[in-house]
Amino acid sequence: MSTKVITGKCRASYVHLFEPHSTNGSDPKYSVSLIIPKSDTETIEKIRAAVEEAKQSGVSKWNGKIPPNLKLPLRDGDEERPDDPAFADSYFINTNSIERPGIVDRRRVPITDPTVIYSGCYIRASVNFYPFNTNGNRGIGAGLGNVQFWEDGEPLNGRVKAENEFDALDADDEDDFLG
Repeated sequence: MSTKVITGKCRASYVHLFEPHSTNGSDPKYSVSLIIPKSDTETIEKIRAAVEEAKQSGVSKWNGKIPPNLKLPLRDGDEERPDDPAFADSYFINTNSIERPGIVDRRRVPITDPTVIYSGCYIRASVNFYPFNTNGNRGIGAGLGNVQFWEDGEPLNGRVKAENEFDALDADDEDDFLG
């Protein structure tokens, strides 16, 4: 059994893959929230199995037994984000890493343009689940490995790409700006 999962098609949210980001004064990390449709039962079952494996490997960190109130990474979007349509009928996992993830396109060519991966696009990700016991917080974390771009999606920030907002201008249109 493994604690590593390569997801199916997920929607990316809260994307910080090219520059690390600090949350509430914490150490800066690379991160992305993975929105996983509940219909992707294969990915969800792989995640649940990896979380169970991580629980077993964490017994030594938790005084020889699995605590009853562990923080778990797979969260229900319908329960925790009921007012956000992007999380409807989905689970989500917040992943992070202190190391910059490898990011590739559909053909496994490295992506260096940070505008390609954005909140709302679709990706696959490798995630390693691990036990933690820090300052009284005990649970299973989700370490971000690498990311593969799958396809464009509607941006979650409501912003429209410039090339989609404007019509192309003809040479005749130049007169409209000079007059």
